[in-house]
Amino acid sequence: MTTTPEPPQPRVEVHEDAAELSTAVAGELLNRIADAQAAGGVPSICLTGGTIAESIHREIARLAPESGVDWGAVEFWFGDERFVDPDSPDRNAGQARAAFLDEVGVPAHRIHQMPSPAEVPDVDTGAAAYAQELLASGGHFDVMMLGVGPDGHVASLFPGFPQLDSFDMLAVGVTGSPKPPPLRISLTFQALRNASSVWFLVSGEGKAEAVASALGGADLHQTPAAGVSGQDETIWFLDRDAASRL
Repeated sequence: MTTTPEPPQPRVEVHEDAAELSTAVAGELLNRIADAQAAGGVPSICLTGGTIAESIHREIARLAPESGVDWGAVEFWFGDERFVDPDSPDRNAGQARAAFLDEVGVPAHRIHQMPSPAEVPDVDTGAAAYAQELLASGGHFDVMMLGVGPDGHVASLFPGFPQLDSFDMLAVGVTGSPKPPPLRISLTFQALRNASSVWFLVSGEGKAEAVASALGGADLHQTPAAGVSGQDETIWFLDRDAASRL
């Protein structure tokens, strides 16, 4: 009988401020992508949305020319998406494309965007379609990047919501999100955990309590961020404010 090995303990990396954090994460991601490509791989990266993510994305674009990364040989996915019009500025994919994906020349077929209302009638149909696309690719991520909300949510998995227990699917529709807009599509824990590396990207004192709760071993129904870890590594990239309760 074989047992599943326990994931390694999370590592906490504290930076002075959001700007320093953004530069560190961008540089580390570029190194990981370049190393994977040098070994003959086509790395799969899952992106997140939010203010700190956008700052990191802009740093990736700034540092990209010196990185040696082949942008035609990287797959980009999204941990969640707002179910709004495809050209809405609220979409995580649109923000990422504007900040770095289009800037560095990632081909459209390498950017796996979640469906919008222009393509599917509802969030459940969109989630099923994205799950199929993910499954067809193998469903594994080299790096999973996640923000954390003040309430401890990750992707669009919110405390107390039934989607926290959706372990038999890779993506789910979310209605009634406590954070607008109310309709979203999110990867589930099953998908989020299928990553070699999970990186939490957290800035600001308003998230310090959620960080402390997750690292303190809270129940995932209370603090969803506590429910995600990488198969090979889990790194919490924090600024001093986000780390202030540790």
